[in-house]
Amino acid sequence: MKILNFLDPKNIITELKATDKKSVLEELTLPISELTQIEHKELVRVLIEREHLGSTGIGNGIGIPHGKLKNLPALILGVGLSRKGVDFDAMDGKPTHIFFLLLTPENSTDLHLKLLARISKILKEKSFNDKILFSSDKNEVIRLLQGIDEEF
Repeated sequence: MKILNFLDPKNIITELKATDKKSVLEELTLPISELTQIEHKELVRVLIEREHLGSTGIGNGIGIPHGKLKNLPALILGVGLSRKGVDFDAMDGKPTHIFFLLLTPENSTDLHLKLLARISKILKEKSFNDKILFSSDKNEVIRLLQGIDEEF
């Protein structure tokens, strides 16, 4: 399973402006809303509901906000980078810098779990995280993801 099979370059934000959790979710879902024609408020609502179950800030500067939607035609992935970091209620209490946003159709639990596991495995590579965090543009993020997709 390749991450780039699910990531449209339009859904990569290398300079998040958001300074809090809700703003991160709003900013990450904006391009997805435009691509899917799904109302922006609905995307944010689903993610906030998921955050109420427990933070998707997994620690070590990483957040993997995710949710399921009935009217989503296919799995969608987004990436966001915050150099300053954002308080995302991470398990370790530290700021979150790297975000992988995952939205899946409601009935695709298996694919949802497989991609979450894949992203988690990739983000355990500290050298990868260091490189992606300081990516200068979307093309560099894509090149890094291509490289790590080949390794795993």
